[in-house]
Amino acid sequence: MSSVTERSSAKERRSARDARIIARDAKRKLQPGDFSGGIYPPHNKAQSTAEPIGQIPLAEDLIVPLHQHIGASAIPLVKLGQRVLKGEKIAEADGLISCPVHAPGSGKVIAIEPQPVAHPSGMLADCIVIRTDVEQRWCTLNPCTDFRSLETDQLLEKIRDCGIAGLGGAGFPSAVKLAPRGNWSIDTLIINGSECEPYISADDMLMRERAEEIVAGVEILAHLLDEPDNVLIGIEDNKPEAIATMRKAVHGTRFNVVSFATKYPSGGEKQLIQILTKREVPNSGLPANVGVVCQNVGTAYAVYRAVVFGEPLVSRVTTVVGEALQQQRNVELPIGTPVAHVLDCHGVERKQLQRVVIGGPMMGYSIDNESVPVIKTTNCILAPTWHELPPAPPAQDCIRCGLCAEVCPVSLLPQQLYWYARADEREKLQAYNLFDCIECGACSYVCPSSIPLVQYYRASKGAIRLAEEEKEKSDRARERFEYRKLRLAKAEQAKEVKRQARKRAAEIARQQNQQNTAPQNGSAAAEQERDVVAAALARVKARQASPEQQLARLQRTLTSAEHRFERIQKKLTEATASQQAQLRAQLKEAQVKLQEARDKHKQMKEQQADEEQ
Repeated sequence: MSSVTERSSAKERRSARDARIIARDAKRKLQPGDFSGGIYPPHNKAQSTAEPIGQIPLAEDLIVPLHQHIGASAIPLVKLGQRVLKGEKIAEADGLISCPVHAPGSGKVIAIEPQPVAHPSGMLADCIVIRTDVEQRWCTLNPCTDFRSLETDQLLEKIRDCGIAGLGGAGFPSAVKLAPRGNWSIDTLIINGSECEPYISADDMLMRERAEEIVAGVEILAHLLDEPDNVLIGIEDNKPEAIATMRKAVHGTRFNVVSFATKYPSGGEKQLIQILTKREVPNSGLPANVGVVCQNVGTAYAVYRAVVFGEPLVSRVTTVVGEALQQQRNVELPIGTPVAHVLDCHGVERKQLQRVVIGGPMMGYSIDNESVPVIKTTNCILAPTWHELPPAPPAQDCIRCGLCAEVCPVSLLPQQLYWYARADEREKLQAYNLFDCIECGACSYVCPSSIPLVQYYRASKGAIRLAEEEKEKSDRARERFEYRKLRLAKAEQAKEVKRQARKRAAEIARQQNQQNTAPQNGSAAAEQERDVVAAALARVKARQASPEQQLARLQRTLTSAEHRFERIQKKLTEATASQQAQLRAQLKEAQVKLQEARDKHKQMKEQQADEEQ
């Protein structure tokens, strides 16, 4: 009876939207080259494609994070108060998996400090803040009219030096991706123009308006990969204008524009590879393992600008959309532009604004602070109303309906992962391939219990990564400790060998001396021993400082203590409220040491006076 009631309750909780999605997915047969699972959310792309790519006035301050990509943060090259030109390198890459950062506008560096950045946690990160000027002068660029005249290493270094990172995903440094390691043979280059996330149309408009530049960038990418056999540009069939424009642009080349059925998340790297090549990337594997390299259309355009014109990546096309805005369109935004400035330039209605989402409604995340800046991976700023994107209802208990498993594009078991995530069973999470999850949100979208499954997966991934980092640090510390113990043991062993050798040599010398020297009588031996003791006492007394030297030493110590006490007193009068507590503690310590120095100095003077009397 309880199971019947549970099923009846589940049907009541399931929305009509989810029912239509599941019915539609059930009718669809998996075609060759398609991927399992997936959903069909409303596209909502027409709102932002009615106008061409626009511009907005430059913000007064540009906040440029040092970490805008996968890998290590960049290292600042500028100083506070320094004036920089547009395109000038302001931070250098730290290691192979890293990207340099360039000034998105000319002006003056007014801060190098932690600032709020676009992140689900609302965390702070190191940023360089530039107060822009009216001139907006470019730095000296290094264009190249014929990229084929450069060696492959020179081209890769040019792309790396311009800070090019993937513009369609997590921002993996492009130069690393274009030089695959492991001796994998790359026979296919895929240019990702699917842009499957609802609301986002930045790549769509880029293909419509700048198709020739994109194709020119694809030529550079193909050249770097030693002209692979297949160069495929994949676009979903809900972008007919972009498909037509790109096909016209590739006319006369060997590149192929492939249109395929719209389904979310076909823009995922592994899903797109399966659609276009029928190859499946293995668990924890890379596309290079199956002979494929994927790049976004925006990345191809950025590579073209970097190589041909020498322009670093200082701006990107971003979709600004949502019913809380008076104007919805795509704009080219300088990196570091605050989100609040973007919203104000598009007439945001604060009373209607429900929240601000960075990215789309499926994989994006809400932000609480609108001062966060646009970065290289910011492809959409969504400002919905309460009616357009209402908050999710409270989560209820899982009813084990299995819908999440049906729509998972990587054939995982989201329900099992959910239980293990709640129980913090990390080994089982990894055994069930948690890290294969692309966090597309399809499982959360169809869940009739409104469980935020992706949030559980993200939290578990973060906890596992943190635990692995801590374990790695612990292992390295243990290895250093064990190596130190071994090194000290070897050193002690070597010292013991030397001590034994000296002891044997001394014993041999003593025996030889006894044989060669006549025996002395008892009184002479005692006299010789007394002479040795007296000589030793004389040497010790000679090494001791005279009373005058001791008094001079104490005087120097007293003077140094007085000076330190005066310096800390002066600092305390000029310090801010946050610094005063620490300075008071230092002043107390300096006062104690000063009193000790005075007491010792006074005692020494009194002792010296007594000796003179």
